[in-house]
Amino acid sequence: MNILIKDVVALLPDGTTSKTNISIAKDRIVSIGDISDSFHAEKVIDGNNHFAIPGFVNAHTHASMTLLRSYADDMKLMDWLQQMIWPIEAKMRSNDIYWGAMLAAVEMIRSGTTTFADMYGPDMEKVAEVVVDSGLRGVLSQGLIGVGRRSDSLLHRCVLSGLQKLDKNVELYKNFHGAANDRIHVMFGPHALYTCPPDYLRKVAEKAQILGAEVHIHMSETIGEVESCLKEYGKRPFAHVASTGLFENGTLAAHCVHLDDEDISIIKKYKIRVVHNPGSNMKLASGVAPVPYLLEEGICVALGTDGASSNNNLDMLDEVQLSALLHKVHTLDPLSIPALTAVKMGTEYGAKALSLSNVGQLQVGNKADIILFSMSGAEWTPCHNPVSLLAYSAKSSSVDTVMVDGKILMEHREIKTLDEERILYEAHQVAKRLTS
Repeated sequence: MNILIKDVVALLPDGTTSKTNISIAKDRIVSIGDISDSFHAEKVIDGNNHFAIPGFVNAHTHASMTLLRSYADDMKLMDWLQQMIWPIEAKMRSNDIYWGAMLAAVEMIRSGTTTFADMYGPDMEKVAEVVVDSGLRGVLSQGLIGVGRRSDSLLHRCVLSGLQKLDKNVELYKNFHGAANDRIHVMFGPHALYTCPPDYLRKVAEKAQILGAEVHIHMSETIGEVESCLKEYGKRPFAHVASTGLFENGTLAAHCVHLDDEDISIIKKYKIRVVHNPGSNMKLASGVAPVPYLLEEGICVALGTDGASSNNNLDMLDEVQLSALLHKVHTLDPLSIPALTAVKMGTEYGAKALSLSNVGQLQVGNKADIILFSMSGAEWTPCHNPVSLLAYSAKSSSVDTVMVDGKILMEHREIKTLDEERILYEAHQVAKRLTS
């Protein structure tokens, strides 16, 4: 469908804003500004009093964990994982994964996310189905765990399970990478160094390299993780994982809270892209990632929500705003993360982090992944600077229209691609069964 967004204030790639027109043919932006006489719009969207930006990119999340929102709060990370999260995840069925991801899709669309990078499992093909049905863009990875410590027999079973999961990630890649008009990409998802022994990481690296796939992994999230790695392997996490060859494939590293100069040099050497999760890191008291310094060093830093069980939402505008505020107070520098930088971390830098070259900016030739904010609310008034308002004042409830691949997923706050009422019902039923 040819779509014209008329008279809209748009965030342009150079960071300026301008009242303009955006024409879309099929899945791509074909012009910004003057509209060609040969362009015939089948649908015209009135952009007056609206702000158009690239869709938010949630560069690290666990969509199906949305079922566990408010289930386990106010806990330390490892206690949270071992005592609450992993036991209930062991009860999850294939359909639970599906409805959890569907619930996440509703929340993401409503808050302006158009792309998400998801690490979870098993049954990641169910999340792929959600991507197909919802119209969202997804970068998916099978969560890979290959560790067991309580007994030799358990260790054998865990390693076997880990190898089976690795095979599932291979299958996921072969079946879905590039699917749904290239809306689905697939990475390999080794969970973390404390759940993936070195030999297992080497196997993941080998499998990923054969397919040409990239890797999505949690790194240096807590002080305890760093200290345990030093004690067990005599190296900090980045040096340890680098020795397995995992970073040779192209890497998306989530959290990266506790870093020293050696870690940062490794990140730069392997061109690792970092995902900052301010909400989750604050809630779990993991610490504050050195984001301003990483940006100064030319490292790509994206934003992610993490799972809704540790955040507790999937609202990327919250992450934009938290990143803009947190680092100001942490560094005592009001210039540390300016408004535009925070917005770019949630859009342009997120796309770069996921190796998506044709999203993340409003420019001719890019995919038409666009969100429109209504600027009619009090929080948008007066509008001296729409980017500043977005970073410091706006609420995601002012997201009016969401478009991915030139297809409208939400218009005037009405989701077009999903049965929201049924999804909320099914998610409630699943959550009730899991926690009873």
